[in-house]
Amino acid sequence: MKKPEPSGRAEMPYERFLKYGGGSLSNAELLAIMLRTGSSGDSALDLAHHILCLKNEGGKEESLLALYHLSLRDLMSVRGIGEVKAVRLLCLTELSRRLSLEKAEEKLVFTDPKSVADYYMESLRHEEREIVLLLLLDNQLRLLREEKLSVGTVNCSLLSPREVFLRALEGGAVNILLLHNHPSGIAAPSDADISITKRIRDLGAELEIPLVDHIIIGDLCYTSMKEAGVL
Repeated sequence: MKKPEPSGRAEMPYERFLKYGGGSLSNAELLAIMLRTGSSGDSALDLAHHILCLKNEGGKEESLLALYHLSLRDLMSVRGIGEVKAVRLLCLTELSRRLSLEKAEEKLVFTDPKSVADYYMESLRHEEREIVLLLLLDNQLRLLREEKLSVGTVNCSLLSPREVFLRALEGGAVNILLLHNHPSGIAAPSDADISITKRIRDLGAELEIPLVDHIIIGDLCYTSMKEAGVL
């Protein structure tokens, strides 16, 4: 809960941070500190509000998640945001991704679907198209290599069993694990997801390169085909 501001002149976000800590600041105030300065007619806080509304319909609702979907061009479309400020904000977003990744990596075990989903969650859940990743694993289920198999449309990924095992054989994989995201945010598998998983499972059994799991990433949720009993 934010502490009340003292009477008199309203404190700037930087001053509030020093007095009360980061937890006392709103998203816009934290962003304003990163921007440091405003522009003619707009304070840094005003610019922060504009940015947080950029990807929201009608520009009325603010969300930090908007930052994950903004390009350098998007940010520079806001009056008062030049290249330096835009790059600083994009670096902030990338740091956020990497912090989440490093935290999840400490618990990453490829036999544990939740730890795998947690590790890939931040890199996949904000994507606007389906991305299919193939993880090549050794005989002790340690990661040999990660391959991006396809980038699909909003609701359809292109996944070829032939391509999966060509990559697996080229990479010397003993086991494989598949991941893909659902841009809708819903991790429930489609009939097509289940069908392709079974085809790859069966082909993998014949080639003696087992499919360990196929994990679907949604928005802070996931589905493991292994846990669902498909594998």
